[in-house]
Amino acid sequence: MLRWGLLGTALINRRLIPAMRAARRSTVAAVASRDRARAEAYAAEWQIPVAHAGYDTLVRDPAIDAIYISLPNTLHVEWTLRALDAGKHVLCEKPLALTAEDVDRVAAVARASGRVVAEAFMYRHEPLIARVLELIADDAIGPIRTIASGFSFARERANDIRMNATLGGGSLWDIGCYAVSAVRLVAGAEPIEAFGWAAPSPTGVDHSFTGLLKFRDDLVAAVHSDFGAAQRTWLEVSGVNGVLRVNDLFRPSPRHDIHLRREDGVRQVPVEGSPLLFVRQVEDLIAAALDGRPPAVSLQESRGNAAALAALYRSARDGRPVQL
Repeated sequence: MLRWGLLGTALINRRLIPAMRAARRSTVAAVASRDRARAEAYAAEWQIPVAHAGYDTLVRDPAIDAIYISLPNTLHVEWTLRALDAGKHVLCEKPLALTAEDVDRVAAVARASGRVVAEAFMYRHEPLIARVLELIADDAIGPIRTIASGFSFARERANDIRMNATLGGGSLWDIGCYAVSAVRLVAGAEPIEAFGWAAPSPTGVDHSFTGLLKFRDDLVAAVHSDFGAAQRTWLEVSGVNGVLRVNDLFRPSPRHDIHLRREDGVRQVPVEGSPLLFVRQVEDLIAAALDGRPPAVSLQESRGNAAALAALYRSARDGRPVQL
């Protein structure tokens, strides 16, 4: 069994706790908050055996094997490193880090400690994206020419940490990271050039972001994130012989259709998904920690995503393309 400790009481925990309990060889053993009363109330609400006042007491708890980190973005690297130093495996919410160099720091400590770190991109574990990659590999649309992906939703919460610049806020970091992850995955390579445009919010972070990533062989990908538009996620891949489109890639459901259009007509490719999301993601970390299987989202993949995101932000800031 892998005994999980929850570092923080973020909203996303409400999706992870049921998944951790449904996963094989998994139990939720403890939760930590900086406030003791909050930690105890949260533990009582979710029937978690142990409540810790302070994050450090959780990562030092010898009864915990793995830490799930759902803290603000700027705290991800710090607490991932602390958890590794304490001998814990780590599942960290995206983005794992805000720079490629910080991912390198995490990777070095993970290697030295013999522990597993994985970035929590839930969609990467679902059958939907696996079927998309299979169709592309089977030449369903021919050589790829362009890719487009995005994520948007209308932000409603007041004092949302997503809008706090000191905590690594901004639409590209928060939801655009999914689009960048998806286009890199489909391209099967790292971009060589980035160009970005940000629409700033009153707090200074990007309320929306539009970017272009250029790959070798003239392959171009467009990515978009928006905190003000209606909720949707998408991926469209255009090839020489057809177009493949997926709706709700980053919020998959138990059943999906991949839309495939070619000269001989349009067809829907059905995909059976998970009855409960996040379980596959949890079981992937468990298999990596207990069985030595490489995690689906490697630290090398996380490094590439961090580098592309940082280049897009740098381009938007400087108003010019950035070479990677």
